[in-house]
Amino acid sequence: MILYLHGFRSSPDSFKARMMADAMAARGLMDAWACPQLPASPREAIDLALGMARDRLADTGSPRELTVIGSSLGGFYATWIAEQLGCKAVLLNPAVHAARDLATQVGEHHMYHSGAPFVFLPDYVAELAAIHAPRITQPDRYFLVAATGDEVLDWREMRDRYAGCRQRIVQGSDHGLSDFAEWMPEVLEFALGDKPVRP
Repeated sequence: MILYLHGFRSSPDSFKARMMADAMAARGLMDAWACPQLPASPREAIDLALGMARDRLADTGSPRELTVIGSSLGGFYATWIAEQLGCKAVLLNPAVHAARDLATQVGEHHMYHSGAPFVFLPDYVAELAAIHAPRITQPDRYFLVAATGDEVLDWREMRDRYAGCRQRIVQGSDHGLSDFAEWMPEVLEFALGDKPVRP
């Protein structure tokens, strides 16, 4: 099962989320896919995602049957959830120091895909600080995909944060991983193992 968490100002309509959803549909696994619209409040976002993750684990009983895939800020959330539940996580250009980096984003914004306005409040920075996982336990549960061409976040911070974890350091590319189609098969292999494609 996969729970996909989008990044700041993004949505389930992001190209990586849609690509992943299409891949899961092609495998006949849409019942094992979830990608919610996350609230602007980190506390509300993590409550929503953690609740969905727990619901999915209740169906399987095995934490390793769930993989949380997070892009950018979603990667920060995915790390917290994986540390709480013992599930697997794939981090796509994840935010490592979310409170530090998003402190510069306090104010009014528009969503990338809908243009809908929202406000990132000063309180949200404190909410991010409260859900920072102090360290990575059981590195074999994690897979980092980090692009050296990320124009928003420093890939070296990602590499160091997830030292000892499986890593795919992509030379070049960008923050959105516009070449994600090239790396998605490896992400799916890590997330799903050898699950067969259903006829």
